[in-house]
Parts: sequence; structure tokens; C-alpha cells
Amino acid sequence: MQKLNIKKSDIVKVIAGDSRGQQGKVLVIMRTKNTALVEGINMVSKHSKPTAKTPQGGIIKQESPIHISNLMLIDSKGNATRIGRRLEKEKLVRYSKKSGEVIK
Repeated sequence: MQKLNIKKSDIVKVIAGDSRGQQGKVLVIMRTKNTALVEGINMVSKHSKPTAKTPQGGIIKQESPIHISNLMLIDSKGNATRIGRRLEKEKLVRYSKKSGEVIK
């Protein structure tokens, strides 16, 4: 498995696909498939049967996974940026290649 630049709870921007230009928070990263669930992005309609939990059933809108290559991290200034890694005080940190500042 390759090392991913995006982590859970990062704010990302969609750079390709139907949801292009939208921003959202990463909810889940699926490393085996190189996909992520992003809050409010790539919404699909799912038909659900009535159950004890949802007695009404019906059509539910929910997020669908989107490929990592279609996402770009948003830095603290609000710009979409690529990610680099560097050693600072003997610790590996992520930094924005556009502004040069450390991410979290």
C-alpha cells in the first residue's frame, strides 16, 4: 500500500468529477481502494427497506467514496495545495508546497 497524503478530518477540495470545485471534510479513508468519504460530496440516492431502526424506509441520500487522486488538500489560507514531507525537530511533518507552512 502506498503512503497517502490525505488523512481523516482534513479539509479537501474536489479537483475532478461531478462534484468538481466543492469542499468538504474527510470522514473515512479506505486505504485498500485508495478512496475517501467526504462530507457532502459525491452524494447518491440509496433505496432502503423498512427496518426496526428506520420503520419508514424510502430513499436516503448518502456520501459515496471518491478516489484520492480527485482530492486536493486545503491549507490554512484556503488554497488547494500539494503536500510534502520534511523533518522538523526530528519529527516528520506534512507541509504545504504552495505556502511552505506546516499542516497541523
